[in-house]
Amino acid sequence: MAKWNKYQDINGFLVRPGVFRVNGAIQQEDGICFTINSHGATSCTLLLFHPQESEPYATLPFPESCHLGNTYSMVVYDLRKEEFEYAFQFDGPYEPEKGKIFNKDNIILDPYAEAVTGQRNWGERPEGGKDFVYKARVVQSEFDWGDTKQLEHPFEDLVIYETHVRGFTKDASSGVKANGTFEGLREKIPYLKDLGINAVELMPIFEFDEMESARIVDGQKLYNYWGYNTVAFFAPNTSYAFNEEHNREGNELKRLIYELKENGIEVILDVVFNHTAEGNEFGPCFSFKGIDNNIYYMLTPDAHYYNFSGCGNVMNCNHPIVRRFIIDCLRHWVVDYRVDGFRFDLASILGRDQNGAPMADPPILEALAFDPVLGKVKLIAEAWDAGGLYQVGSFPSWSRWAEWNGRYRDDMRRFLKGDDGTAGAAITRITGSKDLYDPTYRGNSASVNFLTCHDGFTLYDLYSYNEKHNEKNGWNNTDGDNNGNSWNCGWEGETQDPEILGLRKRLIKNAFAALMCSRGPAMFFAGDEFCNTQYGNNNAYCQDNIVSWLDWNRLDEYREIHDFARFMIHFRKDHPILRKTTESAACQFPEISIHNGYPNQEATDYTTHLIGIMYAGRNEENTGDDIIFYAMNSYWEPLTAQLPVLQNGMEWKVVVNTNCQYEDGLDYHAMTEWFGPYTIRIPARTTIILVAK
Repeated sequence: MAKWNKYQDINGFLVRPGVFRVNGAIQQEDGICFTINSHGATSCTLLLFHPQESEPYATLPFPESCHLGNTYSMVVYDLRKEEFEYAFQFDGPYEPEKGKIFNKDNIILDPYAEAVTGQRNWGERPEGGKDFVYKARVVQSEFDWGDTKQLEHPFEDLVIYETHVRGFTKDASSGVKANGTFEGLREKIPYLKDLGINAVELMPIFEFDEMESARIVDGQKLYNYWGYNTVAFFAPNTSYAFNEEHNREGNELKRLIYELKENGIEVILDVVFNHTAEGNEFGPCFSFKGIDNNIYYMLTPDAHYYNFSGCGNVMNCNHPIVRRFIIDCLRHWVVDYRVDGFRFDLASILGRDQNGAPMADPPILEALAFDPVLGKVKLIAEAWDAGGLYQVGSFPSWSRWAEWNGRYRDDMRRFLKGDDGTAGAAITRITGSKDLYDPTYRGNSASVNFLTCHDGFTLYDLYSYNEKHNEKNGWNNTDGDNNGNSWNCGWEGETQDPEILGLRKRLIKNAFAALMCSRGPAMFFAGDEFCNTQYGNNNAYCQDNIVSWLDWNRLDEYREIHDFARFMIHFRKDHPILRKTTESAACQFPEISIHNGYPNQEATDYTTHLIGIMYAGRNEENTGDDIIFYAMNSYWEPLTAQLPVLQNGMEWKVVVNTNCQYEDGLDYHAMTEWFGPYTIRIPARTTIILVAK
């Protein structure tokens, strides 16, 4: 019997078969194992590059012994990870009519790459202005998580703060040393903790190309600033790191996550599996197109790209190969980065089959719901897509998925600005949207309530502009939502009129009060707590400037709004009955009851503008009743409300009156107009909250 030599010499490198079950590039004791899959390729070649070089110094075709099934896996010896970058080339059939577009000259990025080279400096193209040649770097993970564990806050207890890593601290007014980075965000943890939020939702932090479609409009450089154009799903955006992390990419992000957890703040990542940065037929080929175009993307019968994402292509998420990739990716972020949850951009795409048709029980959504590694993480769906599929209230959930409640946003915006005929819908939204999320099947935390997010007006702009003002985006103001349900309070944009300014502040406080008194997880957009503005731009995806950056000077200018938002967040925490069912109140009041102007008046009609919602249960220590009355008058004149009669010697105490200047310690009870012990006068467009004491 011939003796088998476990090593082969390929172009001067010793190689042997690798670990076929583990994708990506893995450091082993005496070499590096490279593993990648392609269903349709006929051959695969590993390319090795010197750092920052565009031409490889070595090409290593995978020998047949390193090709098993549809997987190529090879250990290459005597490689030092810090001295090279790598990529692949695939050969195979070129049959575009069948969606197969293999080209052996294309340089393909490892889909499992944990670091991508060439994009370290934000806003810079390669020398000569050429397109990027995407290459990967092997990452050595040395971060010590100690005894860190998932926080596992009950979903209904979450107050989620959505933010953009760069925009949060990029402006000098942020006062941090590491502007616009993970480190800069870490410097702001004391601020976040004091505010009271217990979860941050980070807009895309996977490696993306901000230079995609970069252009100049009116002398201003515009970028793909938001980052919803993923280049590599396993790699953090290197330009978000303050310090150079050569072969240690991700450490700064891990430190941020570690310290957020140490301060009781969960981390939710906004993930984009509905499309990629490769675009349509005219886009680049650097990843899935060159691996298995007809598998990773949804193709029309004539092999063009479906575009339910509005971004050129759509990932074929329910194909078994793509499904495995998505699960592997999310497990990576949970295991290696200890992420607590994910918000899925345009998640309805994940429920479509390979022909684009909606599925009753999408395999990928079911697999994520029951995956053992992801078993305790939050799964949040943006339950619509750009192809017209709107699934708010009907997203397939298996009692695991929550949703951005777009109906909450729209109904509450209409009510809060005083639209007729909206009171009934507002009551339904505030009390948990049970018409959309039957607690029997969806639990009590499926509705993620929000009034603002990155997409649309900021809260300040919501009450400063009737119309969007997106001219600086360069599309003649044709982009962005035309149905924002905003109101400028009588003047479009900035004004010095004290009455208008006072009204705007009152409406902003009303919005925070409503959100924090609503059943279900609450979310708001970073900067809303101090009236950050985008100057009427409701689609600031390309604005890498003060339009999108937080202007921290406004924290001093609008300190009252910040302090009120902070108070409402802590008020919500202090009164669990606002968030969830507790033990029944000893006084026998029902858990939730409606009193629209009069006790037990539940009916609403087209003219109803005054609502009253009472929550009653036991406090968290079970030492007494916890009874809260939320009253909101969205009308332009004062209205009178009669309150339920309390028992056991308890009395109503006003703790919030948005018609008054907010200041800690003020006696809002004395500042509220009373007619006897159970009747109050609620000024125009005002929220009053009372506690039974």
